[in-house]
Amino acid sequence: MSARGPRLEFAVGAFLLLALGSLLVLAIASTNGKFGFGADTYPLKARFTNLGQLRPMAPVKIGGVAIGKVASIELDPKRLDAVVVLDVDSRYKDLPIDTSAGILTGGLLGESYVGLSPGGAPEILKPGDEIAYTTPAVDLIQMAGKYIFGGGGGTKPADDTSNSGSAADPASDSSPNDKTTTP
Repeated sequence: MSARGPRLEFAVGAFLLLALGSLLVLAIASTNGKFGFGADTYPLKARFTNLGQLRPMAPVKIGGVAIGKVASIELDPKRLDAVVVLDVDSRYKDLPIDTSAGILTGGLLGESYVGLSPGGAPEILKPGDEIAYTTPAVDLIQMAGKYIFGGGGGTKPADDTSNSGSAADPASDSSPNDKTTTP
């Protein structure tokens, strides 16, 4: 065996250790978003009466651009509403105090996220502040059910026959094939 053999084995071993270490750092950085060199964040809180399908790690966006993530979701035992803690990138630390937050969905079946709409107040939100203006999630399935089964849509229910056949409204005959006549 030549002297090159142990050096080659050492180089291959060092390369493998370096590759495994890099994969470990990448895995840790991708799971929690920071590993000592990620972007600094600051927390903001928001209260919602309905979260829909919002989950921790969901994005926080302004104008469709991700600026943070949902850190945690808890239920306030006194007020019985959901408290959502947002981790917002510190580059966006100048959000006005009248910023509003809403739970939105990316498309019909897309993921839920928190959408922020900055206001125009000169005062800014400080780390740990609570966003005062919130809009809960809209349950699209419930809305569709109400529309389909008569709970919405602006049409009168099909079983409303209070005016049919009256003298005040002769055009409201129940059916053109109905051959019954009234004296």
